[in-house]
Formats: sequence, structure tokens, C-alpha cells
Amino acid sequence: MSFVARLRLLFVTVWVGSLWTIGYIVAPTLFSMLSDRVLAGTIAGRLFRIEAWISLACALALAGLLSLASRELSPAQRKTSLILIIGMLACSLIGYFGLSPLMTGLREAAGPGGVMASESRMQFGILHGISSGLYLVQSLLGAWLIFRIR
Repeated sequence: MSFVARLRLLFVTVWVGSLWTIGYIVAPTLFSMLSDRVLAGTIAGRLFRIEAWISLACALALAGLLSLASRELSPAQRKTSLILIIGMLACSLIGYFGLSPLMTGLREAAGPGGVMASESRMQFGILHGISSGLYLVQSLLGAWLIFRIR
């Protein structure tokens, strides 16, 4: 395995590993351990912010490394990997930079009682559901990318 292939594997591991760890271990643990759901949501939101920037950095690095793989990967393999990277990045950009600000606005407008005690509860729930769905899609694309990136 070449140095470039090892770097690709490293970036995929960092990206998908952090995605799965934050989304499926850390965030649920926060909500189960902290009695203050607003605090748990605030901490989780900050972690998802970090994850969004990790996603951006890893996507750019992987796209660059794929361009160096002209001899190692067939054009079809490079194309499939790039589509998966772009799909994962799109999920992150839409979820964090698109939906998250809307959810933050609803939380801030709700006041100290929290969004779940406000009139915006349903709207927040819909946005959160869409965001969670995008995160799941990104996670599944990440699993696929792990098997494709070699």
C-alpha cells in the first residue's frame, strides 16, 4: 500500500470514526447522563460543530489525495470515492450550516424553558429529525467509503 493510500485511509478513519463516536456514543451519553437537557443539547451542539469542521477538512484532504491516485485507482474507483466524499460533505454542510442555525434560532427564541416547552416544539422536532436523517445518511456513506477508499 502506497503512502498516499495510507493517508487516504487515515483521513477516512478520522472522519468516519469521529462521526460515529460523536453522533452515536457521545451525544446520546450526554442526554442520558445530564439531567439538564438544555445543557446536554448545548454541549452536543458544540461537538457537532467540531464534527462539521472535521468533515470539511477531511473531505478536502481526501479529494486532494484522490487526485494523486491516478495509478492506484481506476477512474471508476476514484469517481465512486469522490461521489461518496461529496455526499458525506453535503450532508454535513446541510445539517450543520443549514439546519443547525435554524434550530439554534428556535432554541434562543424559546427562552429559559427550552424549545420543548415552547410553541416551536414541533418545528424544532421536524428540523431535528431531518438533521438526524442526514447524519444517518452521512454515517452510511462513510461505511461505504471505508470499503471503497483503499
